[in-house]
Amino acid sequence: MLASLRKATSLTRVASASQKRFLSIHEYQSMNLLNSYGIPTPKSIAAKSPEEAFEAAKQFTTSGSVIKAQVLAGGRGKGRFDTGLQGGVHKVNSPEHAKELAKQMLGSNLITKQTGAGGRICNAVMLAERRDPTHEYYVAVLNDRASEGPVLVASAQGGMNIEEVAANDPDAIITTPIDYAKGLSKEEALGVAEKLGFKGQSANEAADIFINLYRIFKDKDATQIEINPLAQTSDGHVLCMDAKFGFDDNADFRQQEIFSLRDISQEEPSEVEAQKANLNFIKLDGNIGCLVNGAGLAMATMDVLSLHGGNPANFLDVGGGATPETVKKAFEILIADPKVKGIFINIFGGIMRCDYIAEGVIKATKELEMKIPLIVRLKGTKEAEAKQMIKESGLKILAFDGLDEAAETAVRVST
Repeated sequence: MLASLRKATSLTRVASASQKRFLSIHEYQSMNLLNSYGIPTPKSIAAKSPEEAFEAAKQFTTSGSVIKAQVLAGGRGKGRFDTGLQGGVHKVNSPEHAKELAKQMLGSNLITKQTGAGGRICNAVMLAERRDPTHEYYVAVLNDRASEGPVLVASAQGGMNIEEVAANDPDAIITTPIDYAKGLSKEEALGVAEKLGFKGQSANEAADIFINLYRIFKDKDATQIEINPLAQTSDGHVLCMDAKFGFDDNADFRQQEIFSLRDISQEEPSEVEAQKANLNFIKLDGNIGCLVNGAGLAMATMDVLSLHGGNPANFLDVGGGATPETVKKAFEILIADPKVKGIFINIFGGIMRCDYIAEGVIKATKELEMKIPLIVRLKGTKEAEAKQMIKESGLKILAFDGLDEAAETAVRVST
C-alpha cells in the first residue's frame, strides 16, 4: 500500500510509459470540483492577471487571504520564481499586495524540487481566504493492488510529506478498503474520523468529506485524490485546504468536462507532441536519443546504455503499429532536443516489421538532413530485407547485430 504513496520519479515515469499519462488539474479547478460535491474548502478565486488578483483580494479583506501560484508541481511554497521571488505561496496584506505578487508570478517560471531546473510557467494564481487550522490531517483515495480495489488512506499527521510519515511511523497511516460499488458507509467513515481524533460534529463533517471524496473518485474515473492538509479550523469546522487530483486518461471519452481542464502549458512540449502521434515518449536528461519498440525492450536498452557509461535522452516506445511516417515523427522529436548527440534504434520485429522501421529511418535521415550519428540494431520479422535497405541507401547508418556492441558504439559516438 505504501508504494502507492511514493511520488513519481524518472524511473517510475519510464516504467509506466507504455500506458497513457494520468491527467492532473490545477488546485483552483480541484477546489471547484470539491465544492460541486458539497465538500467544504476555503473560499477561493482564480486570477489570470494582476488586475484580477487585485479584485479577488478585495473579497477577502475581512478574513485575509493567501495567494498561491497555480503550477502542476509539488513544493510550491518552498520554490522560487525566475523573477527572483521566493516561494509560490504568500500571505496577502492588501489588494495592492496581491496585485504586486501576481505581477511577479504570472508569466514567470516557478522552480520547485519537482519541476527540474527550468521550472514551469505560472499562468494563473489562486486567492483563497485565510483560515487558521488547529490541526492538519492527510487523506487520500487511491487504487490499491494489495486489496485489489480503492482504499481510503488517512493520517493525523497531515501538512507534511506523507512518504516520510509512512517511513518513520507506519502505524500513523490508516488504510480502509472501500467497496467499489457501495462506497463508504457513514459508519465506516465515522470510524476513520474517530481514529483520527475527530469528535462530535467535526467527526460528522470529516466522515461526510470521506464519503464524497470517494463519490468523486468513482464518478470522475479518478486515479488519485489527495487532500493535504485536511484541516480542523479554529471554529471547529473541517475543510479541504489543498487538493491534488489525477484522472485516468483511458476515460477521457466519458469525462470530457474534466479533460477540457487539461493545461498543456504544464507539460513537456515534446511529450505533448509525441502523444499527438500516439508515441509513448518521456523526456530525460541524457544525450543519446532512443527509439525502441516495446516498453520492456526500451527499459533494457536504457539499462545497457547506462552500463556502458551512456545517458539516455528519452524513453521512446513506437509500439507495434508504427509506420514509416510515425518513425519520421519520432526522429523529429528526438533531433529537436539540442542535447541529443546520437540516436540509438533498437527494434525487435515481432508484430513490428523491421523493414518498416528501416524505411522510416532512411526517409527521416534524408528528409531531415540528419547530421548526428545513427546506430541501428534490427532483429526479427523482415530483418534481412531491412538490413539490405539500409545497406543500399548509401547513408551513414551504423548497423549492428549485437546489443552490447551497438550500445557501446552509441555511447562512444555520442560523446
